[in-house]
Amino acid sequence: MFVLPFGKPCAHDCLLQMFEAKINHLETRPARMSKHTAEDLDCFVRCEVLTCKISSLINSLKRVAEDVKTNREEKAPWFPKKIRDLDKCHHLITKYDPDLDHDHPVSKEFEYTAQETATWKEIYQKLSSLYPTHACKQYLGAFYQLEKYCGYQADHIPQLEDVSVFLTERTGFKLRPAAGLLSARDFLASLAFRVFQSTQYIRHSSSPMHSPEPDCCHELLGHVPMLADKEFAQFSQDIGLASLGASDEDIEKLSTLYWFTVEFGLCKQNGSIRAYGAGLLSSYGELMVSLNMASLWWVHQQARLHVPRSVKFSSQRPLPSLFSAGFFPTTRGGGALCGCP
Repeated sequence: MFVLPFGKPCAHDCLLQMFEAKINHLETRPARMSKHTAEDLDCFVRCEVLTCKISSLINSLKRVAEDVKTNREEKAPWFPKKIRDLDKCHHLITKYDPDLDHDHPVSKEFEYTAQETATWKEIYQKLSSLYPTHACKQYLGAFYQLEKYCGYQADHIPQLEDVSVFLTERTGFKLRPAAGLLSARDFLASLAFRVFQSTQYIRHSSSPMHSPEPDCCHELLGHVPMLADKEFAQFSQDIGLASLGASDEDIEKLSTLYWFTVEFGLCKQNGSIRAYGAGLLSSYGELMVSLNMASLWWVHQQARLHVPRSVKFSSQRPLPSLFSAGFFPTTRGGGALCGCP
């Protein structure tokens, strides 16, 4: 906002063009407090200018106008406002790994080969034998329901659509087929709408107990049972809501929080350490190591969340440290988390 003295009607226009400002709104009216003549104008301009040009534009305006006042607004990154906008949230992250196929198919009804079903069977039998002693009670309750009502069994890989119906009835979450690992911004934004972007392909048979990228074992055995818990579903959605329009720096912080809770979280139940993180519950090696680690930090539920800046994570190897909670994490303050270096 500024006052344009009589006799300089086009000065501001030239300056805005000079600095390549995109004008969204321009309004003029007789100046309320004219210092010169009644023909002075109050000008209101809403425009978009490159950050590097803002200071120069303001200084130039002050030379031709009076009472220049500015209100700077940082333009938020694009984010989906309606569920149909998730069609634009499909940016994949490509990791260099000669053993990975980045051209994964996406289908409403996914057909698995006999070899792929055999890989699933090996993983299912080994992990399901550990769940009673290694998984949290919320996970176990949902997993048994999935076996009873959703076709979870060693000889059959469930279809995403069937599992999605199960989840929707319980927590409102839906599974959406994805071709691979999405960018953190796109993935978290989907959670805000209770949509979980899920892969359908399965890991290579030569390495059934660990996968460097998400696959149907990770999604169906790791994530789905926890998304069937109402409080955990709300916790996941809240992380997604916090990501909408967030800066790149905040997206990184939210991704770190998600990684050490939803992916690799531990909790304490009835005096024993239990896993609730999908990365643990879908990987035999990670699950075995996590519950036997000596460097677990326990905190009271009133403790503050602390994410060490030095912590780095990688999907290529087992984590050297994990996050643990003295209580199961919920959005009502019932699960304080702590980082262990």
